[in-house]
Amino acid sequence: MAVGSYAVASDTGRKRRRNEDNYVVTPPLFAVADGMGGAQAGEVASKLAASTLEGGEDAGALSGVERVAALIQEANRRVYERSTSDPAASGMGTTMTVAVVEGMTVVIGHVGDSRAYLVREGRMEQLTEDHSLVNELLKSGKLSPEEAHVHPQRSVITRAVGTDPDVDADAFTIDAHDGDVFLLCSDGLTDMVEDEDILDLLHRHRDDLDRAVKALVAAANRGGGEDNITAVAFRVAPGEPVEETRRLPVQTEPDEETMEAVPEPAVDTMVIPPDRIDAELLEAGSPEARAAARREPADTSARVRLALTMVGLLAVAIALLAWGLLR
Repeated sequence: MAVGSYAVASDTGRKRRRNEDNYVVTPPLFAVADGMGGAQAGEVASKLAASTLEGGEDAGALSGVERVAALIQEANRRVYERSTSDPAASGMGTTMTVAVVEGMTVVIGHVGDSRAYLVREGRMEQLTEDHSLVNELLKSGKLSPEEAHVHPQRSVITRAVGTDPDVDADAFTIDAHDGDVFLLCSDGLTDMVEDEDILDLLHRHRDDLDRAVKALVAAANRGGGEDNITAVAFRVAPGEPVEETRRLPVQTEPDEETMEAVPEPAVDTMVIPPDRIDAELLEAGSPEARAAARREPADTSARVRLALTMVGLLAVAIALLAWGLLR
C-alpha cells in the first residue's frame, strides 16, 4: 500500500488568539500536535514535537511500532528539556498523534486527546483512546457520554508530550485496505463536530480530501470554534505514492473576524495524571458531588441554629446578671 492522496487544513478558530496546533505531512508520515502551556509556549511545544518527526533521524533503523514509539520519546525529550531550561516555557507540553504507512499496515502512535480515525466502507472508527479526565470518568461510569460531551473540564488531559521526563505512548498497527481514509485531528474539531457529521463530510467529499478537511474546519468554526482546529487526511491505495508534499501554512495570526468574536483568550489545557484525578478533582454531577451538594444546606442551617442558640444563651446570661445587680 502507498499514500494515494492527502490534505491538511488548520485554523486558529474563533476564540483563540494564536494557533498552537502543528502538523506533519511528509508521506508516508503524518501527525497532529496540539500544544498547551499558555502565552506562546504551547506553540513552541507542538512545533518542537513536529520538527522531531520531520527529522526522524533519531529513530535510526527502527521500523513499525518501535520507530513511532522512539520518535515520540525523542519529541518528549526535546520538549521537556526546553520546558525545564527556559522559564518562559515552563510546564509546556503537547498532544501527539502520528500515522506512518508501512507496506500493508499503518502504524499509529498517540499521546493526549487528539485523535486518529479510520474510514472504511462507509463507516468510521476512532482508533485512538483519549488520554483525558473525561474519558477516565466515562470508563469508571461516573459520566454518561452526553455529560462528557459538555463537561466543563473536558480540556484536562492525563498524558502529554514534554511534561515529564518520560511519556507513556500508545503505539499499534492497523491493517490497511485499498481506499481506506485516515483522519488525524486535534480536539478543536472533535469537540465542535459530532463523529457522524465528520463521517458525513468525509463521505460527501470522498474524492477530494482537500475539500473534505476544509469542510471539517468550517464545520468546527460554525459549531463555535472554541479551540484551534487541525485536520489531516490521507487515503491509502496500491501502487506508487504521490510525490508532491502539500503543506498549508499554520495560521499564526488571527484575522479580524476571529479577534472580534471573543476579546479574551480561551482557557488553556491542563494535565492531571490518572492517579491524581480523585485527589485533584471532585467531579461535577458525580455521586460524590451530589452528596456534597445535599450536605451543604444541612450544614448551613446547622450553623445558623448554633448561632441562634448561642445568642439566646447570651441574652439569658445578661438578663440574669442585670436581675442580680438590681437586687
